Amino acid sequence: MSESEQAHLVVSKMMETDFFSQWLGIEIMEVSPGFCRLRMVVRKEMLNGFGILHGGISFSLADSCFAFAINSKGMLSVSLQASISFPATAVLGEVLVAESKELNLTKSSGLYDIEIKKEGKAEIVGLFRGVAHRTSRPAIGL
Repeated sequence: MSESEQAHLVVSKMMETDFFSQWLGIEIMEVSPGFCRLRMVVRKEMLNGFGILHGGISFSLADSCFAFAINSKGMLSVSLQASISFPATAVLGEVLVAESKELNLTKSSGLYDIEIKKEGKAEIVGLFRGVAHRTSRPAIGL
């Protein structure tokens, strides 16, 4: 099995049992080893009291992108630390795209940035940085 095939298999298997990502309505747009691009539509129940996207939803979209990207390398990896900044807002009906960037990867850790943008626009809605611990176990039973 090629690395690309493994990445697709791992992310597909993760998504099958990731009921929260399913509830968010996340669509997997692209996966390759160490990379993931996700898409999500902002729904009414995702808005805060000011009528804008709740920060926890942005964080969750980015966290799913992070998890899929690092686990696509085939080794079970879990988050150690994550943070997010919200330079812009999103509102009902807007489509968000989260895309990962692998900054550093070692045998035992990974550092990733995830940018969330409005589909087709350059404006960043969320900028997430995550650090993960990479275990010695396979992400899924291959």
